[in-house]
Amino acid sequence: MIALRRLRWGLVTALVGTFALLFHPTLRAETNTIDLTKYHITFNEDFSNFSISPWGPNTRWIAHTPWNGDFGDAQFADPILGFPFTVKDGVLRIEARRDGDGRWRSGLMATNDPAGHGFSQQFGYFEIRAKLPKGPGLWSAFWLIANKDPDSSAEIDVLEHYGVAPDKYESVVHVWPKSPKTNPYEALFRHNVPTDSLYDDFHTYSVDVDADWTTFYFDRREVAKTKTPPEHHRPMFMLVNLALGAGWPIDQTPNPSYMYVSYVRAYQK
Repeated sequence: MIALRRLRWGLVTALVGTFALLFHPTLRAETNTIDLTKYHITFNEDFSNFSISPWGPNTRWIAHTPWNGDFGDAQFADPILGFPFTVKDGVLRIEARRDGDGRWRSGLMATNDPAGHGFSQQFGYFEIRAKLPKGPGLWSAFWLIANKDPDSSAEIDVLEHYGVAPDKYESVVHVWPKSPKTNPYEALFRHNVPTDSLYDDFHTYSVDVDADWTTFYFDRREVAKTKTPPEHHRPMFMLVNLALGAGWPIDQTPNPSYMYVSYVRAYQK
């Protein structure tokens, strides 16, 4: 999801990746489900009192990556009344649109500001409930990151959906090296779903992270599991965005396009 590096996705995957294809969860009756009775909520965004600003402080979300590293083919806009975020009946709408100048603008939100203020958590269960936009060139995502360590950045892409592939989405575990002390790492899981099903209704996308395992869920049913890298043993903050591109053409992207989110939550045991 760190876009400049993400554009080299094919090369990194070929060199250091772990690749898995998973069948749609509804076809896997033996799949484990998450038991949230063992957890308590530590972060609950239900958009009843949505708080966002370009850079903070003192808001629950900011509208850029805290490291000022926007990515993709749409500029992440400072929020104004009616764009790119609107809330109606407890549901957030993130809008991507091409303005009269021909430039695309869209929305990202992060739970940490540049000073590190805001919500982050070491280990736990992180979940979004969302309905994704349909169309080539769209790039919906829900992800976690820790990037303060001098040797590496840790990243978990709970959801990455490319509109060019309406029958699948991806979950990825990354370690991005900042120094020779750390090797790059990627565990990539591609989840097959019925075509257009991610656009027709809301679904939950989630991950449970502990010291040993990182487990991904779709509609709270397990779809992938991998060892937790040591670099992921640190607090991570959450990001949600509707981006464009990721190397795919945007000449046929619907204008405007909307991603809908009914909640974002984090839990701990």
